[in-house]
Amino acid sequence: MLAAHADSKGRDTYAFDPISSPYLEVADDLRIRTPYSKTALRELHGIPWASWDDELRAWRVPFRAYGELRRRWPAIEEAARRNEPEERKRRREAERDSEAQRTTRSRYAERRRHRYPLPAEDLPPMGRPVATEQYGVVVFTDVSGEVVEPPVLAAFNPHAMRADFDYAWGTWRSATLTELIKTWPARHEAGPMEHSRGWWQPTLAELRVARRNARIIERRRRNRDLGRVS
Repeated sequence: MLAAHADSKGRDTYAFDPISSPYLEVADDLRIRTPYSKTALRELHGIPWASWDDELRAWRVPFRAYGELRRRWPAIEEAARRNEPEERKRRREAERDSEAQRTTRSRYAERRRHRYPLPAEDLPPMGRPVATEQYGVVVFTDVSGEVVEPPVLAAFNPHAMRADFDYAWGTWRSATLTELIKTWPARHEAGPMEHSRGWWQPTLAELRVARRNARIIERRRRNRDLGRVS
């Protein structure tokens, strides 16, 4: 009896202040269907007596809980609209053309060049693994005579901004697992000076990360080669 009376009052409240939304259907109770949204789910879970009906594929809310549904509805509807397929597609396209995406693509293109600014008077040993500010543990193979222009440093290599250094482009490649295993680790972590010049002797922790990544790369390469043979 109490529930029936509360439902009757809820119907009156709905009639006086209804929710008009494509996500809400009115029947013997209130039925909500929205695109999947964690926010909408959190709000619906907070409504007394609300329950999911698997057969109807909808949330059912009795009229006695209409007041709480009305209070939470703006958040539910906004979350539902944001998760409509067309809206999600629009956001993805907007993000694809965003400044952050353009910066990410530029950084990826810069990485593919396998070049790195090195202080001309403080070069790393060629052919030996060293840690770098941008690309982890790598092996430098050559240093060109080309001076790095300041705009490129500022855009992609913020560490290389010391006024007392002239920077030249160094060519790098990934270190092999064998090279990484043979590399003797540094006893201490690199300090501010080493980070500002952009390279240093890797610590054991840095070598462990590099070795793990190298193992993954070699395993993938081996599996790819086996696939070609078969």
